[in-house]
Amino acid sequence: MSQAETHEFQSEVNQLLKLVIHSLYSHKEIFLRELISNASDACDRLRFLSLTEESLLEDDGELAITIDYDQDKSTVTVRDNGVGMTRDEVLENIGTIARSGTREFVHSLTGDQSKDSNLIGQFGVGFYSVFMVGDRVTLTSRKAGAGPGEGVRWESDGDGQFTLETVDGAPRGTEIVISLKDDCKEYADGHRLRSIINKYSDHISLPIRMPEMDGDKKKHDFETVNKGSALWARKKSEITQGEYNTFYKNLSYDSDPPLATIHNQVEGNLEYISLFFIPSRAPFDLYNRENRHGVKLYVRRVFIADDAEHLMPNYLRFVRGIVDSADLPLNVSREFLQHNKAIDKIRAASVKKIFGELKRIARDEPHNYQKFWNEFGQVMKEGIVEDHDNQQALAQLARFASTRSEGSEQTVSLDEYIARMKEKQSAIYYVTADSHGAAKDSPHLEIFRKHDIEVLLLSDPVDEWLVNSLSEYSEKPLKSVAKGELDPEEIGDKEADADSKPAEEIKLLLEKFKSVLAEQVKDVRASRRLTDSPACLVADEHELGGNLERILKAMGQDAPAYKPILELNPDHPIIKGLDPEADGFEDWARVLFDQAALSEGAHLREPAAYVKRVNALLSGKQPERSRIITPG
Repeated sequence: MSQAETHEFQSEVNQLLKLVIHSLYSHKEIFLRELISNASDACDRLRFLSLTEESLLEDDGELAITIDYDQDKSTVTVRDNGVGMTRDEVLENIGTIARSGTREFVHSLTGDQSKDSNLIGQFGVGFYSVFMVGDRVTLTSRKAGAGPGEGVRWESDGDGQFTLETVDGAPRGTEIVISLKDDCKEYADGHRLRSIINKYSDHISLPIRMPEMDGDKKKHDFETVNKGSALWARKKSEITQGEYNTFYKNLSYDSDPPLATIHNQVEGNLEYISLFFIPSRAPFDLYNRENRHGVKLYVRRVFIADDAEHLMPNYLRFVRGIVDSADLPLNVSREFLQHNKAIDKIRAASVKKIFGELKRIARDEPHNYQKFWNEFGQVMKEGIVEDHDNQQALAQLARFASTRSEGSEQTVSLDEYIARMKEKQSAIYYVTADSHGAAKDSPHLEIFRKHDIEVLLLSDPVDEWLVNSLSEYSEKPLKSVAKGELDPEEIGDKEADADSKPAEEIKLLLEKFKSVLAEQVKDVRASRRLTDSPACLVADEHELGGNLERILKAMGQDAPAYKPILELNPDHPIIKGLDPEADGFEDWARVLFDQAALSEGAHLREPAAYVKRVNALLSGKQPERSRIITPG
């Protein structure tokens, strides 16, 4: 045994420990759930590694978890014979774990202890829950395949420091001994520990062993205390929703029951079982596309991977569950999963099942579906962009805000929109903006409101990519109200003059605007879409558009050079009253352009110059000829 070295906890870990020990959890019993879960993972990983390197089992192939206790010493011991850890792994995993997650963990706390107690598992910091009940914790571990003298012992009282030393003779796996606090001695009791295992860990497929009991007396022999049956392998008719919910909570650390449970057994050329859960609320890391832990892969009840990215598309990363295949080999590699037809078929069928359940909820439980969309709508929209094979099915499930909506909630389906379309209307109209308010108040909507034509109001960042990817739905093209020329006949604008006479009447004005704004605009033309505003900016049919340009720049990406078209409302008093020959005309042109840019959420290139021009125009300090002409 080497001399113990003393180390300081990383600062974020200290912060986490203080939260755990002093203020966070009322359900201290979850410490056992966390340790059993970690032990189960360690055994599963060794079982997988031993498929290609059997010697790692060291003549001890019966993987199990053992829970022991000593009432006289007030200790609880959790032991596994799984993969174990090296000295460096102990230092990394116990001394500095959660270095990137602790801050996010703290920010995610709700103040509801029953909900916050489940966050500890979601963040992968479950080991520290031992300090809720223990005033000293000793962890001894030896990595599978390491020599007998390569064990490591870690010890701490949770108060800023820990010791680390090399030990001889440690068995393979990990043993954790908890010296209980005075007010937590209840856990050094066989009945209490069994009840916790039954509540949280009964589904663990590995045997969990404890000393046999004769009444309250502890015996020397050990027995398996969990059922350990794979719930997904049982018939659906034999499983209660309560059992499904318990399994889901242990799988996901979500304190709320799932919105939907999808249990399916497939037989024939391809045999597998799938059990999926759709959560009722979004996990804290929903928008972290790299953090995938939704679906676990088993082969004939043997755990293979808990991050089976090939089983579920990225936009369904919120789905939790398992897939258990009877056909895949046990020595599955990541490359194998990536190029396997069976996996592809399982994935396609799983996605179809989830879509089917979501369609059922939308049809039969619209209130619950709205809750689902409020939680997961933005990531579902990612699917419309990424999954072209299922694009129309995803579009059917999508919900949007529109000019018919009350408030900003996204409640309108594309089918509902189409059912309300005007007689001659052939397109699904939409406007994009950086906020719902900006979309709702866009001047591009004026002619559509005048003729009572519904327009979708799209303000999620992903919406820009969605409309660029989804060119049509149900044979109806999607068309931006802020791009291209407007067909007055389609929107029922009978007052519009097909010969564009208003444009002829202000031809000189348009040319003068274009001359002044040559560096900023592609063209200046008379508008058919404005009824109340003097000016607006539009893009050509196939150009980027101002909102997408701003999103790309905010993401640090290069955006293609883009010049908008300035449209002027010939019937607006300001436009009617402008004199293109006035000395101050340039100020009016630039102010109207900047106002049009502001109305669509753009940032002005020269805000100080804009304010100066507006102040000058408002104060009437311009020469007489530069002032607006009041229509008589």
